Amino acid sequence: MNAIRRALGSGLVQAFLVVIGLVWLTPLAGLFLSSLRSAQDTAQGGWWTALASPGQLSFDNYAALLENAGITQAFWNTVLISVPATTLVVVIAALAGYAFAWLDFPLREPLFLLVVALLVVPVQIGLLPVAKLFGALGLFGTIPGVVLFHVAYGLPFAVFLLRNYFAEMPKEMLEAARMDGGSEWRIFTRLVLPVGRPAIASLAIFQFLWVWNDMLVALLFADSSAQPLTVELQSQIRQFGSNIDVLAPGAFLSLIVPVVVFFAFQRHFVQGVMAGSVK
Repeated sequence: MNAIRRALGSGLVQAFLVVIGLVWLTPLAGLFLSSLRSAQDTAQGGWWTALASPGQLSFDNYAALLENAGITQAFWNTVLISVPATTLVVVIAALAGYAFAWLDFPLREPLFLLVVALLVVPVQIGLLPVAKLFGALGLFGTIPGVVLFHVAYGLPFAVFLLRNYFAEMPKEMLEAARMDGGSEWRIFTRLVLPVGRPAIASLAIFQFLWVWNDMLVALLFADSSAQPLTVELQSQIRQFGSNIDVLAPGAFLSLIVPVVVFFAFQRHFVQGVMAGSVK
Protein backbone atom coordinates (compact mmCIF):
# COMPACT_ATOMS: atom_id res chain seq x y z
CA MET A 1 0.00 0.00 0.00
CA ASN A 2 2.81 2.45 0.87
CA ALA A 3 4.57 1.65 -2.39
CA ILE A 4 1.38 2.40 -4.32
CA ARG A 5 0.95 5.68 -2.51
CA ARG A 6 4.56 6.70 -3.19
CA ALA A 7 4.17 5.84 -6.88
CA LEU A 8 0.96 7.86 -7.16
CA GLY A 9 2.61 10.74 -5.34
CA SER A 10 5.42 11.17 -7.85
CA GLY A 11 5.27 14.24 -10.07
CA LEU A 12 5.57 12.29 -13.34
CA VAL A 13 2.66 9.99 -12.49
CA GLN A 14 0.50 12.92 -11.38
CA ALA A 15 1.25 14.79 -14.62
CA PHE A 16 0.35 11.68 -16.63
CA LEU A 17 -2.92 11.30 -14.72
CA VAL A 18 -3.76 14.96 -15.34
CA VAL A 19 -3.24 14.47 -19.08
CA ILE A 20 -5.41 11.34 -19.06
CA GLY A 21 -8.10 13.24 -17.15
CA LEU A 22 -8.07 16.11 -19.63
CA VAL A 23 -8.30 13.72 -22.58
CA TRP A 24 -11.20 11.91 -20.90
CA LEU A 25 -13.03 15.17 -20.20
CA THR A 26 -12.52 16.66 -23.68
CA PRO A 27 -15.62 14.99 -25.25
CA LEU A 28 -17.70 16.12 -22.28
CA ALA A 29 -16.47 19.70 -22.65
CA GLY A 30 -17.10 19.58 -26.40
CA LEU A 31 -20.63 18.33 -25.93
CA PHE A 32 -21.30 21.01 -23.32
CA LEU A 33 -20.10 23.80 -25.62
CA SER A 34 -22.14 22.35 -28.48
CA SER A 35 -25.21 22.38 -26.27
CA LEU A 36 -24.73 26.13 -25.72
CA ARG A 37 -24.45 27.00 -29.43
CA SER A 38 -27.21 27.61 -31.93
CA ALA A 39 -27.81 25.24 -34.83
CA GLN A 40 -26.45 27.88 -37.23
CA ASP A 41 -23.19 28.25 -35.30
CA THR A 42 -22.80 24.50 -35.09
CA ALA A 43 -23.23 24.16 -38.86
CA GLN A 44 -20.53 26.78 -39.48
CA GLY A 45 -17.76 25.25 -37.38
CA GLY A 46 -16.73 22.82 -34.67
CA TRP A 47 -17.35 23.34 -30.98
CA TRP A 48 -13.77 24.54 -30.41
CA THR A 49 -14.55 27.73 -32.33
CA ALA A 50 -16.66 28.82 -29.38
CA LEU A 51 -13.48 29.23 -27.36
CA ALA A 52 -12.53 32.16 -29.61
CA SER A 53 -16.11 33.50 -29.85
CA PRO A 54 -17.75 33.05 -26.43
CA GLY A 55 -20.55 35.41 -27.44
CA GLN A 56 -22.24 32.58 -29.35
CA LEU A 57 -22.80 30.63 -26.14
CA SER A 58 -26.17 30.86 -24.42
CA PHE A 59 -28.62 28.71 -22.47
CA ASP A 60 -31.40 29.12 -25.01
CA ASN A 61 -31.06 25.49 -26.04
CA TYR A 62 -31.75 24.35 -22.48
CA ALA A 63 -34.84 26.54 -22.39
CA ALA A 64 -35.97 24.79 -25.58
CA LEU A 65 -35.12 21.46 -23.99
CA LEU A 66 -37.46 22.12 -21.07
CA GLU A 67 -40.23 22.76 -23.58
CA ASN A 68 -39.63 19.43 -25.31
CA ALA A 69 -42.16 17.15 -23.62
CA GLY A 70 -40.63 13.97 -25.04
CA ILE A 71 -37.14 14.54 -23.65
CA THR A 72 -38.27 15.86 -20.25
CA GLN A 73 -40.60 12.88 -19.80
CA ALA A 74 -37.86 10.51 -20.91
CA PHE A 75 -35.48 12.05 -18.37
CA TRP A 76 -37.87 11.39 -15.49
CA ASN A 77 -38.53 7.91 -16.84
CA THR A 78 -34.78 7.29 -16.71
CA VAL A 79 -34.69 8.43 -13.08
CA LEU A 80 -37.69 6.24 -12.23
CA ILE A 81 -35.91 3.26 -13.80
CA SER A 82 -32.34 3.82 -12.60
CA VAL A 83 -32.93 4.70 -8.95
CA PRO A 84 -35.19 1.72 -8.04
CA ALA A 85 -33.11 -0.70 -10.13
CA THR A 86 -29.94 0.41 -8.34
CA THR A 87 -31.48 0.51 -4.86
CA LEU A 88 -33.12 -2.92 -5.12
CA VAL A 89 -29.96 -4.57 -6.45
CA VAL A 90 -27.78 -3.08 -3.70
CA VAL A 91 -30.20 -3.95 -0.88
CA ILE A 92 -30.96 -7.50 -2.04
CA ALA A 93 -27.33 -8.23 -2.90
CA ALA A 94 -26.12 -6.96 0.48
CA LEU A 95 -28.56 -9.21 2.33
CA ALA A 96 -27.79 -12.21 0.12
CA GLY A 97 -24.05 -11.57 0.23
CA TYR A 98 -24.04 -11.56 4.02
CA ALA A 99 -26.14 -14.73 4.13
CA PHE A 100 -23.85 -16.59 1.71
CA ALA A 101 -20.75 -15.40 3.54
CA TRP A 102 -21.62 -15.92 7.20
CA LEU A 103 -24.90 -17.76 7.71
CA ASP A 104 -25.33 -21.53 7.67
CA PHE A 105 -28.41 -22.74 5.84
CA PRO A 106 -29.25 -25.77 3.68
CA LEU A 107 -27.83 -25.82 0.14
CA ARG A 108 -25.82 -22.65 0.71
CA GLU A 109 -22.89 -23.68 -1.50
CA PRO A 110 -24.99 -25.09 -4.40
CA LEU A 111 -27.15 -21.96 -4.40
CA PHE A 112 -24.09 -19.74 -4.52
CA LEU A 113 -22.67 -21.80 -7.39
CA LEU A 114 -25.98 -21.27 -9.18
CA VAL A 115 -25.61 -17.53 -8.70
CA VAL A 116 -22.09 -17.68 -10.11
CA ALA A 117 -23.33 -19.74 -13.06
CA LEU A 118 -25.87 -17.04 -13.91
CA LEU A 119 -22.99 -14.62 -14.52
CA VAL A 120 -22.26 -16.30 -17.85
CA VAL A 121 -25.83 -15.97 -19.17
CA PRO A 122 -25.90 -13.15 -21.78
CA VAL A 123 -28.65 -10.57 -21.52
CA GLN A 124 -29.71 -11.27 -25.11
CA ILE A 125 -30.70 -14.85 -24.26
CA GLY A 126 -33.34 -13.73 -21.77
CA LEU A 127 -34.93 -10.98 -23.85
CA LEU A 128 -37.54 -13.07 -25.69
CA PRO A 129 -38.68 -15.40 -22.86
CA VAL A 130 -38.81 -12.54 -20.35
CA ALA A 131 -40.78 -10.43 -22.86
CA LYS A 132 -43.33 -13.24 -23.16
CA LEU A 133 -43.50 -13.58 -19.36
CA PHE A 134 -43.95 -9.84 -18.87
CA GLY A 135 -46.64 -9.82 -21.55
CA ALA A 136 -48.57 -12.50 -19.66
CA LEU A 137 -48.17 -10.58 -16.38
CA GLY A 138 -49.08 -7.20 -17.86
CA LEU A 139 -45.62 -5.74 -17.22
CA PHE A 140 -44.45 -5.46 -20.81
CA GLY A 141 -43.95 -1.86 -21.88
CA THR A 142 -44.04 -0.49 -18.32
CA ILE A 143 -41.40 1.08 -16.09
CA PRO A 144 -41.76 -1.67 -13.41
CA GLY A 145 -41.06 -4.25 -16.10
CA VAL A 146 -37.83 -2.52 -17.14
CA VAL A 147 -36.81 -2.18 -13.48
CA LEU A 148 -37.44 -5.87 -12.76
CA PHE A 149 -35.39 -6.92 -15.77
CA HIS A 150 -32.42 -4.81 -14.68
CA VAL A 151 -32.71 -6.10 -11.11
CA ALA A 152 -32.83 -9.73 -12.24
CA TYR A 153 -29.76 -9.42 -14.45
CA GLY A 154 -27.85 -7.21 -12.06
CA LEU A 155 -28.21 -9.45 -9.00
CA PRO A 156 -25.84 -12.32 -9.89
CA PHE A 157 -22.79 -10.10 -10.21
CA ALA A 158 -23.87 -7.97 -7.23
CA VAL A 159 -24.31 -11.00 -4.95
CA PHE A 160 -21.01 -12.48 -6.13
CA LEU A 161 -19.16 -9.21 -5.49
CA LEU A 162 -20.56 -8.48 -2.03
CA ARG A 163 -20.38 -12.08 -0.84
CA ASN A 164 -16.67 -12.23 -1.63
CA TYR A 165 -16.07 -8.85 0.03
CA PHE A 166 -18.02 -9.75 3.16
CA ALA A 167 -16.28 -13.12 3.39
CA GLU A 168 -12.92 -11.33 3.80
CA MET A 169 -14.04 -9.71 7.05
CA PRO A 170 -12.35 -11.10 10.19
CA LYS A 171 -14.36 -13.96 11.61
CA GLU A 172 -13.35 -12.99 15.13
CA MET A 173 -15.04 -9.62 14.72
CA LEU A 174 -18.40 -11.17 13.97
CA GLU A 175 -18.03 -13.82 16.67
CA ALA A 176 -17.27 -11.13 19.24
CA ALA A 177 -20.42 -9.27 18.20
CA ARG A 178 -22.49 -12.45 18.60
CA MET A 179 -20.98 -13.13 22.02
CA ASP A 180 -22.02 -9.62 23.07
CA GLY A 181 -25.61 -10.55 22.27
CA GLY A 182 -25.92 -8.93 18.89
CA SER A 183 -28.58 -10.34 16.58
CA GLU A 184 -27.78 -11.16 12.97
CA TRP A 185 -29.77 -8.13 11.81
CA ARG A 186 -27.94 -5.84 14.23
CA ILE A 187 -24.56 -7.26 13.18
CA PHE A 188 -25.48 -6.78 9.54
CA THR A 189 -26.68 -3.18 9.90
CA ARG A 190 -24.21 -1.91 12.54
CA LEU A 191 -21.06 -3.84 11.59
CA VAL A 192 -21.11 -5.41 8.15
CA LEU A 193 -22.67 -2.54 6.22
CA PRO A 194 -20.28 0.16 7.54
CA VAL A 195 -17.24 -2.03 6.90
CA GLY A 196 -18.53 -3.01 3.45
CA ARG A 197 -19.42 0.55 2.43
CA PRO A 198 -16.63 0.85 -0.21
CA ALA A 199 -17.76 -2.32 -2.00
CA ILE A 200 -21.42 -1.31 -1.75
CA ALA A 201 -20.66 2.16 -3.15
CA SER A 202 -18.67 0.64 -6.02
CA LEU A 203 -21.54 -1.71 -6.82
CA ALA A 204 -24.06 1.14 -6.72
CA ILE A 205 -21.95 3.17 -9.17
CA PHE A 206 -21.60 0.31 -11.65
CA GLN A 207 -25.27 -0.64 -11.46
CA PHE A 208 -26.46 2.95 -11.84
CA LEU A 209 -24.19 3.60 -14.83
CA TRP A 210 -25.27 0.38 -16.52
CA VAL A 211 -28.99 1.07 -16.08
CA TRP A 212 -28.79 4.79 -16.89
CA ASN A 213 -26.89 4.19 -20.15
CA ASP A 214 -28.87 1.14 -21.23
CA MET A 215 -30.76 1.26 -24.49
CA LEU A 216 -31.17 -2.39 -25.52
CA VAL A 217 -33.45 -3.44 -22.66
CA ALA A 218 -35.43 -0.19 -22.71
CA LEU A 219 -35.82 -0.35 -26.47
CA LEU A 220 -37.52 -3.72 -26.16
CA PHE A 221 -39.39 -3.53 -22.84
CA ALA A 222 -40.48 0.13 -22.63
CA ASP A 223 -43.29 1.61 -24.69
CA SER A 224 -43.48 5.25 -25.78
CA SER A 225 -44.74 6.44 -22.38
CA ALA A 226 -42.03 4.62 -20.40
CA GLN A 227 -38.95 4.93 -22.63
CA PRO A 228 -35.82 6.45 -21.03
CA LEU A 229 -33.60 9.23 -22.31
CA THR A 230 -31.33 6.99 -24.40
CA VAL A 231 -34.24 5.69 -26.47
CA GLU A 232 -35.87 9.12 -26.80
CA LEU A 233 -32.64 10.72 -28.04
CA GLN A 234 -32.12 7.92 -30.54
CA SER A 235 -35.71 8.36 -31.74
CA GLN A 236 -35.34 12.12 -32.16
CA ILE A 237 -32.03 11.73 -33.98
CA ARG A 238 -33.75 9.41 -36.43
CA GLN A 239 -36.76 11.70 -36.89
CA PHE A 240 -35.15 15.14 -36.60
CA GLY A 241 -31.49 14.71 -37.48
CA SER A 242 -30.98 18.48 -37.77
CA ASN A 243 -32.57 19.26 -34.40
CA ILE A 244 -29.14 19.77 -32.83
CA ASP A 245 -30.28 22.63 -30.60
CA VAL A 246 -32.38 20.13 -28.62
CA LEU A 247 -30.37 16.95 -29.08
CA ALA A 248 -27.05 18.40 -27.88
CA PRO A 249 -28.33 19.61 -24.48
CA GLY A 250 -30.34 16.39 -24.13
CA ALA A 251 -27.25 14.30 -24.77
CA PHE A 252 -25.23 16.41 -22.32
CA LEU A 253 -27.93 15.96 -19.69
CA SER A 254 -27.84 12.21 -20.27
CA LEU A 255 -24.06 12.22 -19.88
CA ILE A 256 -23.57 14.62 -16.99
CA VAL A 257 -25.78 12.76 -14.50
CA PRO A 258 -23.60 9.59 -14.45
CA VAL A 259 -20.48 11.77 -14.27
CA VAL A 260 -21.87 13.62 -11.24
CA VAL A 261 -22.84 10.33 -9.56
CA PHE A 262 -19.36 8.91 -10.15
CA PHE A 263 -17.54 11.91 -8.74
CA ALA A 264 -19.92 12.08 -5.79
CA PHE A 265 -19.00 8.51 -4.80
CA GLN A 266 -15.45 8.35 -6.12
CA ARG A 267 -13.91 8.36 -2.64
CA HIS A 268 -15.81 5.19 -1.72
CA PHE A 269 -15.09 3.70 -5.14
CA VAL A 270 -11.33 4.22 -4.75
CA GLN A 271 -11.45 2.75 -1.24
CA GLY A 272 -13.16 -0.34 -2.61
CA VAL A 273 -10.62 -0.75 -5.41
CA MET A 274 -7.65 -0.26 -3.07
CA ALA A 275 -9.11 -2.63 -0.48
CA GLY A 276 -9.55 -5.29 -3.13
CA SER A 277 -5.99 -4.83 -4.37
CA VAL A 278 -4.35 -5.56 -1.04
CA LYS A 279 -6.48 -8.49 0.14
